[in-house]
Amino acid sequence: MANTVQFDLVSPERRLAAIAATEVQIPGAEGDLTAMEGHAPTITTLRPGVLRAVSPAGTQAYAVTGGFAEITAASVVVLAERAIPVAEVTAADMDALVAEARARAEAPADRAAADKYLADMLALQAAVNA
Repeated sequence: MANTVQFDLVSPERRLAAIAATEVQIPGAEGDLTAMEGHAPTITTLRPGVLRAVSPAGTQAYAVTGGFAEITAASVVVLAERAIPVAEVTAADMDALVAEARARAEAPADRAAADKYLADMLALQAAVNA
């Protein structure tokens, strides 16, 4: 299909998506970005946030906790630490992720990074309304 990129989302548990997308909105560690056909080759780390893949069939949204994205002119491959379709996220899921982030912030090797991770996780919780 013209004007699309092959989007693949994989977590350690399973492959969550393999679709032709017109755009992929990525919560990058250095800022949000949108990948589309013809994008410059890029590799970026992810921060906790909502990743969206837009296709002619609609938008699929996923809560991700981190990982990497490799973008080329024709594909976007995301290797997520954890990923859950937003439609499947429960309050219990988000409470567990936030509790884990709080525990990381209590005894961090890098206090600033741990505080940022916790803030990003709380923003993710608010974004998915769980």
